[in-house]
Amino acid sequence: MSGTAAETVSPATDTATDTDTAVRAPVTADAAGEAPPPALRKVADGVYAYVQPDGGWCLNNAGLVVGSERSVLVDTAATEARTRRLRAETGRIVPAGPDYVVNTHFHGDHTFGNGQFAPRAAIVAHEGTRADSAEAGLGLRGLWPDVEWGSTPLVLPDVTFDGSLTLRLGGLRVELLHVGPAHTAHDVVAWIPERSVLFTGDVVWSRVTPFVLFGSVSGSLRALDRMRALGARTVVPGHGPVGGPELFDFTEEYLRFLRGVAEDGVRDGLTPLETARRTDLGAFAGLVDAERLAGNLHRAYAEAEGLPPGARIDVARSFQEMVAFNGGLPACHA
Repeated sequence: MSGTAAETVSPATDTATDTDTAVRAPVTADAAGEAPPPALRKVADGVYAYVQPDGGWCLNNAGLVVGSERSVLVDTAATEARTRRLRAETGRIVPAGPDYVVNTHFHGDHTFGNGQFAPRAAIVAHEGTRADSAEAGLGLRGLWPDVEWGSTPLVLPDVTFDGSLTLRLGGLRVELLHVGPAHTAHDVVAWIPERSVLFTGDVVWSRVTPFVLFGSVSGSLRALDRMRALGARTVVPGHGPVGGPELFDFTEEYLRFLRGVAEDGVRDGLTPLETARRTDLGAFAGLVDAERLAGNLHRAYAEAEGLPPGARIDVARSFQEMVAFNGGLPACHA
């Protein structure tokens, strides 16, 4: 992963104009050229984003929404140490801890920290996410055995829903909307309409290569249209700096590029790996984790050949080809 400083957010004011400026203000690097450590930073009244630079493998974002009566943490972190930092940051604002923890999808970087907030907090997720989490278990840890994962017990959601669910915090609503299949088969986004803030999980990305191996290209495009219609001013992606609606455009541009590359590869009779190796990433070459192209192409090929969005493919083989394309295991700095 690169060591570049990532954008994050500053305390926002009550006006839309000042808030828009605040959430896009870059954080300057220190003398060592490194970004400040992750911290909860205000993006709207009662709403905070937790951004982990540089947004690469297992360096996900989270968020906190605080109403007059209850609070919600959106996603956790991958390792014991990183979740402890998130918990400490959360404790600055809600000393007793959040009342709810929402898992936007089943991947371990968003769920492995559940145990540090339960049982006080109810863990909330889509019913399909609970099933996927139970099936996947702690398997992510095996992909990067050198990471210091610490204690990350598997704690499954105890409140589940199917289509949508509204959490009422006292003056604020957190609307949980099922928009998958997109990044996975059962993605959920968290919309705070009173503050025009949207936490997208990994359906939306910022300066980081989107990843749809577990989900759907076409489904992601539909999800982006649905999220645009909400009219969010502030968008907290699953990985990378906080932004606004332009993050929908960025993610869509990559996905349409991916679809075009896949169509050309299928036409020319090439495998996904062969197609990846001949592809000029162009404007996307500088994104964090650009090697995801090889894995993404497996999903794009499957859809081009008629597989329904979100249907299962051979993820293990696809990941192996992504490693081959990368020339080794992608770096994970969790």
